[in-house]
Amino acid sequence: MTGTTEEEPARLRRPALDPAGIQPRSTSGYPEPFRSRVLPREKRALGDALGLTKIGVNLTTLFPGKESSMRHFHTREDEMVFVVEGQVVLVSDEGEQVLTAGTCAGFPAGNSNGHQLVNRSDRPARYLEISNRDPADSAGYSDVDLRYRKAPGGEAIYTRKDGTPY
Repeated sequence: MTGTTEEEPARLRRPALDPAGIQPRSTSGYPEPFRSRVLPREKRALGDALGLTKIGVNLTTLFPGKESSMRHFHTREDEMVFVVEGQVVLVSDEGEQVLTAGTCAGFPAGNSNGHQLVNRSDRPARYLEISNRDPADSAGYSDVDLRYRKAPGGEAIYTRKDGTPY
């Protein structure tokens, strides 16, 4: 031991970190009526905190009755989720599947199989979201009149499918 006890764990330093030390983000770029379907939720940007620039990693807490996103697919970003705690329902073109702690799902870029996670349980669920970061990425939404693309500065732009703004 290096002078620490179970009650007092060693302070981690980069390249390691304790996700609990990252301030959670509880926002969404979605316009209404979609924003209220996902919030509140908490995302801890692990990739950003570790200085990662090629992949994004979020530790997300999804509260009971909330959706991770609208059912969507990405044009240029691969995406993967890994459930850490609790359970969520994966909704995709194949139907619905329950994912529990230790299970995962992946969504290749360019595949128009829209997906989302829904917490139908009575407890918060936590999962890792992992994706590559592509400045030319855009997203389509399977069930709602919504489109996403990135502005030149990286900001999210949401429009209706015909391109008109919200």
